[in-house]
Amino acid sequence: MIKRAIISTYRRFLHFVIFMMMCNMVIGQDLHFSQFYEAPLLRNPALAGLYEGDVRIQGVYRNQWNSVAFPYQTGSINAEYKFPVGKGEDFLTVGGQVLYDKAGTVQLQTVHMLPMVNFHKSLSTNKVSYLSLGFMGGMVNRRLDRSRVTTNSQYDGFYFNGSLPDGETFTGAYSYADMSVGMSFNTTLGSNDQHYVFGGLAYHHFNKPMHSFYGNIAHLPKWVASGGLKLNLDDVTYITFHGDITDQKPFREMMGGGTFSKRLGDEYASTTTVHAGMYYRNNDAIVPVLKFDVNQLSIGISYDINISALAPASLNRGGFEISLGYLAIKPKHADIILCPKF
Repeated sequence: MIKRAIISTYRRFLHFVIFMMMCNMVIGQDLHFSQFYEAPLLRNPALAGLYEGDVRIQGVYRNQWNSVAFPYQTGSINAEYKFPVGKGEDFLTVGGQVLYDKAGTVQLQTVHMLPMVNFHKSLSTNKVSYLSLGFMGGMVNRRLDRSRVTTNSQYDGFYFNGSLPDGETFTGAYSYADMSVGMSFNTTLGSNDQHYVFGGLAYHHFNKPMHSFYGNIAHLPKWVASGGLKLNLDDVTYITFHGDITDQKPFREMMGGGTFSKRLGDEYASTTTVHAGMYYRNNDAIVPVLKFDVNQLSIGISYDINISALAPASLNRGGFEISLGYLAIKPKHADIILCPKF
């Protein structure tokens, strides 16, 4: 019995240490996805509208750390609609992002509701070339289950006693306004303008909101530098690269990689494309990805192979992600708005 109690106590302590390590990462860094290219507004509001079409809806769901005691569940949905403005080739993209996260035994939940607007200024009359300025801002709500909170104040000297007060006075919920701004540039390359490239820089949380249940800690501002390149090898085959560098002092994250894509079947009639590739998050994970486009719908899956310091505890298991997308083109806009697809 004593040996069993010691083993049980050790397991609880190990789970607590792992949880605290993960909490420190979350406090220091914003939520993120391995399929970050499927959540463009989370990268930079000025990346909205970089697709061939008028309407785009994307969703990503992530389930992480199932191999330890406290799994994380994160979901994102973003929607964009673009339309021409003025008499030239400028256009506007409007939309928004909803982000949800749930983690830990205290059921810590975070919900973001962030409207967005992005203006694209055409820099050329004979090729795709745009400079964009985007803003995103809205409300964030965080809450937890106070009944699940345990502290060392509930230790009676010999055992944990849940009937004792936890000694904390904070409430179980708070909200704050959050704002981001970004710029991006995209253009075509090559002798026939068959390749596409974009780059952007965003500044998130520039209003420095209070980000604590105690109301005494300001949210860390975050810079994100993003880039992408699409190389068309022929009419049905292309390679796409994406990369982000995120700086949120004192943390820095770099992630990048690419996919090889091929349209199946008839060169002109086929509407099915298969994408396969690999991404890498520095000192954290290797991420194989697979994606299918069928007509206007797409589905992507990825899995993090954990290579961080948590690898022994997680058994190299990281996070599973699935993404869904929808893209629509209205004939009246198809010949007016030209923009690379990523």
